[in-house]
Amino acid sequence: MAAPKKGRSASAQSKPGRSLALILIAIVALTGGMFASGHPTPRLGIDLAGGTSITLKAKADQGSAINKANMDTAVDIMNRRVNGLGVSEAEVQTQGTDNIIVNIPKGTNSKEAQQQVGTTAKLYFRPVLASEPSASAASPSPSASPSGSASPSPSSSASSKQKATSPSSASPTATATTQGRAVTDALKDTTPSPSASGSSKPSASPSASAGSGTDNGTAKLQAQYAALDCSKPAVRATAGKNTKPGEPTVACGEINKVWYKYLLGPAAVDGTEVKKAQAVFDTQGAAGWQVQMRFNSSGADKFANITGELAKKQQPQNEFGIVLDGEVVSSPFVQQSITGGQAEISGSFTQDEAQSLANMLSYGALPLSFQEQSVTTVTAALGGEQLHAGLLAGAIGLLLVVIYLVVYYRGLSLVAMASLLVSAILTYVIMALLGPTIGFALNLPAVCGAIVAIGITADSFIVYFERIRDEIREGRSLRPAVERAWPRARRTILVSDFVSFLAAAVLFVVTVGKVQGFAFTLGLTTVLDVVVVFFFTKPLMTLLARRKFFANGHKWSGLDPKGLGAKPPLRRTRRPAGPAAGSVDPKEA
Repeated sequence: MAAPKKGRSASAQSKPGRSLALILIAIVALTGGMFASGHPTPRLGIDLAGGTSITLKAKADQGSAINKANMDTAVDIMNRRVNGLGVSEAEVQTQGTDNIIVNIPKGTNSKEAQQQVGTTAKLYFRPVLASEPSASAASPSPSASPSGSASPSPSSSASSKQKATSPSSASPTATATTQGRAVTDALKDTTPSPSASGSSKPSASPSASAGSGTDNGTAKLQAQYAALDCSKPAVRATAGKNTKPGEPTVACGEINKVWYKYLLGPAAVDGTEVKKAQAVFDTQGAAGWQVQMRFNSSGADKFANITGELAKKQQPQNEFGIVLDGEVVSSPFVQQSITGGQAEISGSFTQDEAQSLANMLSYGALPLSFQEQSVTTVTAALGGEQLHAGLLAGAIGLLLVVIYLVVYYRGLSLVAMASLLVSAILTYVIMALLGPTIGFALNLPAVCGAIVAIGITADSFIVYFERIRDEIREGRSLRPAVERAWPRARRTILVSDFVSFLAAAVLFVVTVGKVQGFAFTLGLTTVLDVVVVFFFTKPLMTLLARRKFFANGHKWSGLDPKGLGAKPPLRRTRRPAGPAAGSVDPKEA
């Protein structure tokens, strides 16, 4: 019965080189990837390397009051937009009653983050009542439509009369935009011909489809539309401002560098009814990057109803405008009712633009609009001195651990120090890679998490070493002791690391900001501890058990049987055979 165990032990001892080679290859590959990415050092948080500070002032121009509830909601949405995974270490917090401060670490795309926090992302689907080029823009001819189509009639045109706003221009003060279109099964684009543009005058449309209920309201809306000149940035910034969703309005939109003005009916579908938005790449067509939207049940019903109604009308009143923060990003026409609750916004998006727009739509609109008060570049809050102090504390802690290992474990301390070195290399390289990958920024709490990890990693080595010593105390030689100690040590290490990882995961989920940096680093180093122990420490001990210095129990090896108080081997202390059954003493019986 002992033979199979011996065979398995020999097999386990014969392949430690594979594990060591595997972890060496992983280190080389990760290090190569780190240098290839152009980020050989971890990205530092704002408390260590400085960054950008943005001050935003709330404005009550959307029918919402400036109160604590709305400000807290805005902070939460901004925090999710900028932080994404929660480890990019941006700080979003209120200041006073109507200001929000956003601190973005150095190394983050501060311009994109600026747009993420400042964009309200109010999305509405409104029926188009009339549209035409702005007064200062040259009217397109049948042979030179805004999209370059030569089709003289709207019905046969395959051109696009719309645009998709990039995240960098989705604010109410839009300046530069991107073309795009919303497409679903029965959704197509169109460009109005001169006849269509001419027939889209507001004289009849507002009263027929979106009148305010009074002649004065209709006349005012007509006057606004007639006077609207979307070629002027100042006019575009105020077009349709402070209009409620249930009221008709005017808006601007850019098509192939030509600004169009729109007369729009009341909002038929609200952006809050978008259940999910994601950026995808169209691999089958030429649309490129798109933003796919999925409505909730109520939004899907409303979308089906409005598209069914628009399909019965003539152009341009069979179009609906997708309005983001007061600007028309798309104005497709409808041929039939669209069911299924899905839609797409596609166009000349870059990957970052599509992902940013999807991000804003997924996390929802801000309850308030915000005006940018100031954008300043700040120096490190704690500075290089604090970073130096933190690193010094870590070095002192590491030195104390090394001294303890050398004094108590002697030769085994070489295994522990080598394992700590491998763990440190993996931690550093992965942190450097996570900076450009998911926006991870190393701050002081994260440094503290790395320091705590020294003790967690050393504890795993100590558990294994003590199990080996226990086996030697029982009278076994080193090679079988290494293999017999591993199962018991492995269970203990896994349970201990699981508890540490669970604590880090809970801390990461229930906290925000810098504390998440501590939790993330602690969880990462805990996982790496398991990897190092399994793929480096154990195989290395298997190899060293074959060396005379350790196998013979040298007094400086840390495995000296005499120093450990080892018992003589059990096989040498067999009890003498008992007397025959027939000669048992009656008294003993």
